[in-house]
Amino acid sequence: MATPDRQATTLALAHALSAAERGLAVIPLSRTKLPALRSPHRDHATSAAPTTTTTPATPATPASAPAPPPVTCHGECGRFGHGVYDASTEPARIRELFAAAPWATGYGIACGLSPHHLIGVDLDTKSGTDSSAALRELALRHLFTIPETVVVLTPSGGRHVWLAGPPDVVVPNSASRLAPGIDIRGAGGYLVGPGSRTEHGVYATAPGTAHLTPAPCPPALLRLLLPPPRAPHPAPPPAGDHGKGLVQFVLAAHEGQRNTRLFWAACRAYENGIGPALVAPLIEAARNTGLSEREARATIASAARMTRHRP
Repeated sequence: MATPDRQATTLALAHALSAAERGLAVIPLSRTKLPALRSPHRDHATSAAPTTTTTPATPATPASAPAPPPVTCHGECGRFGHGVYDASTEPARIRELFAAAPWATGYGIACGLSPHHLIGVDLDTKSGTDSSAALRELALRHLFTIPETVVVLTPSGGRHVWLAGPPDVVVPNSASRLAPGIDIRGAGGYLVGPGSRTEHGVYATAPGTAHLTPAPCPPALLRLLLPPPRAPHPAPPPAGDHGKGLVQFVLAAHEGQRNTRLFWAACRAYENGIGPALVAPLIEAARNTGLSEREARATIASAARMTRHRP
């Protein structure tokens, strides 16, 4: 357990209470930017596993022991240690959270909660890309502007742009889905609050933005943040078991593997002489997993070139 830094904890608590006054639900964070309170269910699997006493003549058979049930508690147990589910705007509860975590040096702000329904646009610098330029390019391409809003500067040189979402829309968390170096903090996520001290330095509000409230997210940007609706009945693939299997392989892709699966399927299609016939079904399948048509066509064209076929 970390050694308490009373001054840092006192400052973090003061900043957290100030954020709560603005309607932002908070939790204490450690210097690693992780929730400071460990889960009360962390050792559940160990404690729930049966204890077996054996002798050399009767060896244990742990494979036959029933597995402990998974823990899905989101704070219903009444104890602290459930991450953003502990977040609160109540001063008394916030003080209790920090009293239970005297090693906390920062605080996290839960996203997606009323009244602001906060969305965090995290412009990272560690990826080696210019994420700010990537955001400007997205804004030009999709015809939106980032309004004047709260901006938090990170110790690594990045920025957190705070935006407010509609109350009836759930924005998911994502990493580099919009562009390399742009992460989104939405429902179930949190942002490190200004005034927090971490292993790498202190988070601070950008000059001239501390007095602002999170500005509404531009509709065009909001559409980019939401997963595309899945078609209820994807277009059937062309006849042939192999073609159908390749399309189903793409449809089963999860975020983070969509391009890889599409590229692999397209390569197999061209190698087996059904590439041109499978282009449209593969694009439709890729769109149903969340890729844009442009991304899908570019990936399939790369597969065609790799297998020495003209796109």
